[in-house]
Amino acid sequence: MTLYYSDDFIQLHHGDCREITAWLECDVLLTDPPYGISWPSGSMHTAGKQMRIANSVQGDDSTQIRDEMLALWNQRGAAVIFGSWRQNRPDDVSHRLIWYKQKAFPGFRTSAYYPAEEEIYLIGSGWMGKPTQNVITTSEMRTGAAGLAARTGHPTPKPVGLIETLLSKCPLGSIADPFAGSGSTLIAARNQKRKAVGVEIDEAYCESIANRLLQDVLL
Repeated sequence: MTLYYSDDFIQLHHGDCREITAWLECDVLLTDPPYGISWPSGSMHTAGKQMRIANSVQGDDSTQIRDEMLALWNQRGAAVIFGSWRQNRPDDVSHRLIWYKQKAFPGFRTSAYYPAEEEIYLIGSGWMGKPTQNVITTSEMRTGAAGLAARTGHPTPKPVGLIETLLSKCPLGSIADPFAGSGSTLIAARNQKRKAVGVEIDEAYCESIANRLLQDVLL
């Protein structure tokens, strides 16, 4: 059995989304897959010698896992996919959104600029509501003891409010997140009374997601 957590709205499975099929029964895909940037992409310097920071996201050395997941989804319904301009976009993208992280900080970087945005790709149709700008701004603290990463235990958490904004445009139906990560998509779906199925390969993240759901967190 792969089912790790379940309630009236949410199912969370522990395992590889390429082997678990429950998420493929959903109506809408909203996920943050490994997208080939070898996170973290920055570096730090010690005594003049550059040292790469070790990867913290499984399978993030290429877009292979993302593309295999999308092949399984096979355009069953509308899809919202986080990504980066540094790698090829998924096929059949109909819209590109920009997530602007207003309180992003440079960290250990030596370049002239540091990133404060990510791309989000929409595939398919049926989007709801009136047209809005394609730039979505969030202002949560991302680093430090009170930051989002520390609170969720995940290196690249997405704010629940951001996911709720994305969900508000999605067609009706259940939500699939085959890379559940910090659990933001599952929490946002439950906040909006939508059923969702998540899959997460790292059991430590499954435990963190289950704890957040049991505690009935909203953010």
